[in-house]
Amino acid sequence: MRKIVGKIHLWLGLASGLVVFIISITGCLLAFEWELRSLFGKQWFHLPAGAKTAQSAPLPPSQLRAIAEKEMGKSAQGVIYGGKDYSSVVQFYGRGDNAYYQQVFMNPYNGQVLRTWDAKSDFFRIVLEGHFNLWLPRKIGQPIVAWSTLTFFVLLLSGLVLWWPRNKAARKQRFSVKWDAKWKRKNYDLHNVLGFYVMSIAVILIVTGLVYGFKWWADGLYYATTGGKSLKDAVYPISDTTRLTPAHSLEANTDIAWARVMKAKPAEAGLSLYFATGNSAPISVTINNRPGTYYKTENYLFDQYTLQPLEATGPFAGKYEEKSMGDKFRRMNYDLHVGAIWGLPGKLLMFFASLVCASLPITGVCVWLGRKKKAKKAKKAMPRPAPIQPQPALS
Repeated sequence: MRKIVGKIHLWLGLASGLVVFIISITGCLLAFEWELRSLFGKQWFHLPAGAKTAQSAPLPPSQLRAIAEKEMGKSAQGVIYGGKDYSSVVQFYGRGDNAYYQQVFMNPYNGQVLRTWDAKSDFFRIVLEGHFNLWLPRKIGQPIVAWSTLTFFVLLLSGLVLWWPRNKAARKQRFSVKWDAKWKRKNYDLHNVLGFYVMSIAVILIVTGLVYGFKWWADGLYYATTGGKSLKDAVYPISDTTRLTPAHSLEANTDIAWARVMKAKPAEAGLSLYFATGNSAPISVTINNRPGTYYKTENYLFDQYTLQPLEATGPFAGKYEEKSMGDKFRRMNYDLHVGAIWGLPGKLLMFFASLVCASLPITGVCVWLGRKKKAKKAKKAMPRPAPIQPQPALS
């Protein structure tokens, strides 16, 4: 049985090793995206000193939108108010064949444009494309990443079977690397010991990562964690188009909806607003109570004509505190994946776990090549059998 498991482990590892390496290395870089953006983009990610005073109030979304649209020459989809000491961001994006993603960073108190940003030339977006699609067209790259991630899960399980010590004597040396040994033994220990220690964290990375890889996985995980709920049952309300009148002003209503939610927003929290696109779409406003993460939110929808609050259902509707454990788990998926839910210690944990995962294909290939070389040497050293002497004919 161990020989069969060993063969499975070998060939699946060789088939998926390069993809696992790319996913893991790009994951290391993405773990600290927020911190690195904040550090290297301080002049536009953060507000200038003295930008906010006790009397100042941020400009409403309609004014920020007008300035940003003039700058970019296209229609905006939303505005993000980053919270205390952070700039505001007006977002522009399109889907389909003409997909794009652009942002305008602004001082929310005077409308000054701090920087324009395009995903095509952004380092972290390029890294993200590699992490999700291997820099290939999404229809090709994304399934390869998803199946390789699932294969890596099988590799972890088969590796555990192969690693599991058979007796007490073996158990003592399986939990530590023998640093004073020769390179081959050291490499063998690095592959097995580090693989064992990283396994529990790697399972979290795999389980949360596959949510973005397979729809059936996302649906099944949600079904299992909510006791039988389905993502298909989520309700997305629409605005009452019968209330459309010539006097209707979407800009004015958008600013009113924003002002209502702003009153309930803590000073440290962020707020994002997405404009109603189309006659039936609602105005969407979200409070992010923990900037730098995405799970701890309060989501509000308003009829674009009457400004009546609309009720939605599903894991991302309403307030985080009011959701069931399964819905909370679904909201936390991304922040669990990058470790942000545990703050800086969690990100460090995911960073080093990803680094170890990236090393496993390399050390694994070295183990395989070492065994092939050893087998060839043994075959050459094997003594040749003596030639068979002809027997004299019987008289």
